[in-house]
Amino acid sequence: MTRGKDERQERLAQALRDNLRRRKAQSRDTSREDAPPATDRPAD
Repeated sequence: MTRGKDERQERLAQALRDNLRRRKAQSRDTSREDAPPATDRPAD
């Protein structure tokens, strides 16, 4: 029974890591879309 619990814990930990990576990548993509590129700003 302990082995099954260990495997489950490992799967859950891996799923959490994957989810965190996915959310961070999604956040980076979203912030890039929101911010205009430096070349599009008008000159002073």
